[in-house]
Order: sequence, then C-alpha cells, then structure tokens
Amino acid sequence: MECTERLRRVLQVYMGRVAGIGEFCDRCLRTERWGGNVVLMVVDAAFTSIGLNYFTAVVPKVLEFKKRFVDSGDIVGLRDLADADVERLREIWRNRRSWHVARAVAKTLTEYSSDDREALRRWAASSNLENWRQNPVGRIKGVGIITYQYLRMMGGVDTVMPDKIVKKVINQIFVEAGLEPIWTDMEFVYAVEDIARKCGYRPIEVCWMTWLIQEEGRMIRMEKYRGIMKLI
Repeated sequence: MECTERLRRVLQVYMGRVAGIGEFCDRCLRTERWGGNVVLMVVDAAFTSIGLNYFTAVVPKVLEFKKRFVDSGDIVGLRDLADADVERLREIWRNRRSWHVARAVAKTLTEYSSDDREALRRWAASSNLENWRQNPVGRIKGVGIITYQYLRMMGGVDTVMPDKIVKKVINQIFVEAGLEPIWTDMEFVYAVEDIARKCGYRPIEVCWMTWLIQEEGRMIRMEKYRGIMKLI
C-alpha cells in the first residue's frame, strides 16, 4: 500500500497527539518494559489476552503479581513461572486460561536460553507472522495472533497487533485518506507495517498510538497514564 500525501497528513495528525511515544516504544523493542523483567512481560501478555481494559484492569494486577511473587523472590525467572502453582497464582488473577498461557509461554521460552531476556529476544528473532500457528508459542492453546504479536513486539520485533482497537483506528485513518479498510488479520498487519515505514513511522509507534489516543473521561490515555507509562 502506498503512503499517499493525504495518508501521510492524516496519520501525522493522529501521531501528533501522542508526543513522547517513541521513548516508550524504544524500551519495548529493547525488551526493557516492566524494568526489563520478562516474567512480568509474559504475565502482562497473558492478562491482556482476555480483553479487559489494559490500564485499569491489567496493569494493577501485574503490579500486584510483582509485589506478591516477584519482589518476594518466589518467582524470579521464567522457569519459576512455568513451575508455579496455579491455585496460588489465581489468588491474584482468577482466570485459569491466562495462567495456562503464562506458564506455557514461560516454559517454551526457557528452551531458547537460560537468560530470560535473551530467551524472549531469541524466540522473537526466530519468529515470523506467516507461519505463526506452527511456531512453538503460536501452538500454545489460548495464544492467538494478538498475543503472539504482542510478545514479538516485547521481544524486539517492530510490528503491529491486529486487535479491535488498532483495526478500528487504523481503518478510520485509511477511510479518511480515501483508502479501503482492511480487516483480515495478516493482511492488516502487513499493510500497517508497510505504510507506517513509508510514512516515516515505526509500526510499533502506530500500533501504540491507537490505544493511547482513546479517551477516558476528558483525557486521552497518553496524558492520563503518562506517569504509569514510565513504570511499564
């Protein structure tokens, strides 16, 4: 898909609302979110996968998990998470599916390296979108293309998650620019990766922009949660 001048102008308006997003995306691509703790990144992805509000539901629970299990030394790395007792974990987050995903992803990643950060980055570097269902992480029950893409992003891959908010905002941009919307997951990801770069942005920045321009109360999330963004 070509980056027409009209598309460039429309996208610039949207991106102009999230000044400072580049720094956050830099940390994501360097695998430095959550203080560089890969366990928290995996738990974040597992919680996010069930579709609750990220800032009001997921982030507080990841922080609770951190205080209860990570800061206490009970779960230091991915191997600990993979072996953790589900019933103890459910005291923090009741959803069994989330913990199945978190533990299975953690176990799979340990096969790539004994160092958590290196494990996630090696896995991400070896992953691709085209055959995501055949990927060791993609084969895990409960891991859909959105969670798969989220983990790849935190592992250093500059890409896009095709979730409903991202699709809604980006397709709105396409329509405003006189282009046809794209709804098929893989076609959408490839198209956004392509036009983002052609228009002078990174795909990850365009992706995060769609979530952060959503309004809560009278503020967009980028402003409302700017302080939290520095922590995660």
